[in-house]
Amino acid sequence: MRLSAAPAPWSDPAVLLPLGIAVPLLGAAFMAAAGRHMPRVVMDALTTALTAVTVVDLVLLWRLTGSGTVSAFMGGWSMRRGESVGIVLAADRAGSGMALLVALLVLAVIVYSWRYFDEPPRSHRGTFPALLLLFEAGMTGFSLTGDLFDAFVFFELMGTAAVALTGFRVEDPRPVQGALIFGVINALAAYGALLGIGLLYARTGELGMAQIGARIAEQSQAHTGSRAPVVVAFVLVSTAFLVKAAIAPFHFWLADAHAVAPTPVCMLLSGVMVELGGYGVARVYETVFSGPGGVPHAVFTGMMVTIGLLTGVVGALMCWQQRHLKRLLAFSSLAHSGLFLVGLGLLSPDGSAGALLWIAGHAGVKAALFAVTGMLLDRHGSVDELGLHGRGRDLPAAGVLFALGGLALAGLPPFGTALGKALTEEAAAERQAWLPVVFVLVSALTGGAVLRAALRVFAGAGECPPSEGAGPETTGEGEEPEVRDPRRPVPRPMQAVAWLLLAGSAVIGLVPALAERIARGGAQVTDRLGYLGSVFGTAGHGAGPAEAPAAGWTTSGVLLDLLSALLAAALAAGAVYRPERARALSAPVAPLRRLHSGHLGDYVVWWGVGVAALLAWVTLAR
Repeated sequence: MRLSAAPAPWSDPAVLLPLGIAVPLLGAAFMAAAGRHMPRVVMDALTTALTAVTVVDLVLLWRLTGSGTVSAFMGGWSMRRGESVGIVLAADRAGSGMALLVALLVLAVIVYSWRYFDEPPRSHRGTFPALLLLFEAGMTGFSLTGDLFDAFVFFELMGTAAVALTGFRVEDPRPVQGALIFGVINALAAYGALLGIGLLYARTGELGMAQIGARIAEQSQAHTGSRAPVVVAFVLVSTAFLVKAAIAPFHFWLADAHAVAPTPVCMLLSGVMVELGGYGVARVYETVFSGPGGVPHAVFTGMMVTIGLLTGVVGALMCWQQRHLKRLLAFSSLAHSGLFLVGLGLLSPDGSAGALLWIAGHAGVKAALFAVTGMLLDRHGSVDELGLHGRGRDLPAAGVLFALGGLALAGLPPFGTALGKALTEEAAAERQAWLPVVFVLVSALTGGAVLRAALRVFAGAGECPPSEGAGPETTGEGEEPEVRDPRRPVPRPMQAVAWLLLAGSAVIGLVPALAERIARGGAQVTDRLGYLGSVFGTAGHGAGPAEAPAAGWTTSGVLLDLLSALLAAALAAGAVYRPERARALSAPVAPLRRLHSGHLGDYVVWWGVGVAALLAWVTLAR
């Protein structure tokens, strides 16, 4: 008898999949219990080591998913006759790539935070790293789970940790208010998602995403059961992800949370959490709702493209109007989140590939920009663009980085943001030829706003315009420095992390092999049959490697990217040297600014309006 050798641990998905979740989860529990008894240096070193182990595990998993989707049932359960009560973890190149992006960004944030905060009281010393690891466990688990209820659990674990991190400085009422708004809106979304999952379970008797999708298709072909619960469940579950993705009109919490959250937390919120929401919508739709008996592709694509474009335009206009640097960067994330949703919502391998490349490049750029904002806050106790006029001259390297980040947001080659933008624009143009115009304008406005701030803060360019009429919630003056001594030199780890994050975005655009591997995830996101085949363990479902979309630079893509960058530079220069012309946009945008009132009740109403609008869209567009 011939015995087959057991797979090595570094090539066994049954080991790699749960390990990426278990390490940060156990690390969070250990830090919460024992962190107060450790010296600060030991605590930082241990947290860094735990995150580095997670990165290594997810790198191995990402390489393993190059040939298709891998899955593993937890607890020894297995699929029998297409049914299972076990929890399945499943990952393709896109899911494992999102998990790896989470781990890399958390590692960067932990290193950035080594000397960032004041020395906390001993009783709270392990709280911040514990919450970071818990945040990482939630985001990683959501990226890797194949169970819809577990996706909800991990998403809420992520949300709970994010709310706690947002309001980390409880001695200041502003973070508490921002965290409250964040928490309530996300709780409403969670209740809706739980109701939607309950409807699906009542309809199919399954919680695994692949199993639910297969059962809905079987019932549709047999003409049994009503379609109404599926439609309502789709809207409720999708809304929960759209809230996390900050898609209009569910986006109002975003800027309020970023304005008060510690800078390292902003790096994670804008760098990866918001993007996970858009990825979640595409993943759950493709696996659960895209088959017979679900929501037609045309309906989903039309809805996602419409609200994605709306979000992009709203985010870009609001970004241009900000002087509070954290709010400015938050609204730029809002704008780009809408464009990511357009790419993912096209349901084409090219669109998904472009969106994934753009997300990966954007994560490094946006985290680097927030890192520089944290340095300004440390040095000057302010994140106000006008109040910091010329005061950033003592940080010339940070000024160069901030300007490069603005150009990268606008789409300047060779950054990964430019490559992803170009590929997404080409895929969008196949649907509507005018869509790239919106991409160019949104990218130029958001990049131009960052460049405008760089010119004023770090170069002292132009005259500082009067600040009358700006409410206290938008100025960014009088912020509490997040370090013990603002007069100290900027710690080297903080500077190194910011440059490495920006360099990482450039590497994506400069290394074709890396871009091609990321782009392969785009084909796998749209490969519903391959995902089902991996979970069900049957080749008949179509499991197998998907052909990678093209991920190289094209002449038209480079020209559009250069146009965006040049337009951003022109807008920035005009705003600095001709401020009276730049203020002409303020009056038309004033009603939009008033909608962002900061009042929780208003945001709850908009959540209800959004749910009703999506439900009407799906129902009437059948």
